[in-house]
Amino acid sequence: MANLKELKTRISSVKSTQKITSAMKMVAASRLKRAQEAAEAARPYAERMERMISSILENTAATEGGSKLLAGTGAEDTHLIVVVTSDRGLCGGFNSSISREARNRIRDLQVAGKNVKLLCVGRKGRDQLKSEFNDNILETYEGIGRSGVTFDEADEVANQIIGMFDSGEFDVCTLVYNKFVSAITQVVTPQQIIPVEINVAKETTKGDEAPASEGPIATYEYEPSEQEILSELLPENLKIQVFRALLESSASEHGARMSAMDNATRNAGDMIDGLTQTFNRTRQAKITSELIEIISGAEAL
Repeated sequence: MANLKELKTRISSVKSTQKITSAMKMVAASRLKRAQEAAEAARPYAERMERMISSILENTAATEGGSKLLAGTGAEDTHLIVVVTSDRGLCGGFNSSISREARNRIRDLQVAGKNVKLLCVGRKGRDQLKSEFNDNILETYEGIGRSGVTFDEADEVANQIIGMFDSGEFDVCTLVYNKFVSAITQVVTPQQIIPVEINVAKETTKGDEAPASEGPIATYEYEPSEQEILSELLPENLKIQVFRALLESSASEHGARMSAMDNATRNAGDMIDGLTQTFNRTRQAKITSELIEIISGAEAL
């Protein structure tokens, strides 16, 4: 059994840790509100961008001789997976869930005989994957979203992806990120961005009375031609989807960290209570032992 000094030192240490986790929880909560608002504000634009592209694609002639971002290279031999995680830890299973999904996807593709390349956005994703897939990692972006995600950061990542695709370095590109649902819930979301994969009915945006697949669909007339519009619209759509993924990931990170630090603070409180109880029992036992020794000595005299 630990002595009183050791117990007192341990209680003091746990109290110091509790103060740190409590402060981190408050910081994450303050950042979460801004990140959540930014993520939710980006969703309608990204969804309506997909609807517009889907409307253009209804005209099959628009896809003939169009951009490779839409039709792909005609092969699926090389896959690029963009793994979006954070630069810091202490956020529960936020990074581990993304790494697990990416790891399973890589293994499945390799079993199927595909070549896999990785682009890591966030240091934690690289750290968790490099032990097994270090040769597959092409580049790592660090520091994104440190003071809030900006479109310039998303533009840099998107331009890197487009440049690699134009150079013929891969055939299919998939984003893997955490979609924000609430402070305690984040959903791992794989999204194929090259070739463009449109699924208009996948979500209902806030304020919509019916899913996007229901109700009348607007008819658009385009000037100039659909092909020219797609050549400009598809790269912009890719940038918007990357920007959206970064915003969702940032909000998810702060929510996960706030929840993890809240649990850590509660656990520290429970540990302090248990250690304090043990300290009091040990002190009482020591006092009782000393009294017994004094009484025994007095009786001996």
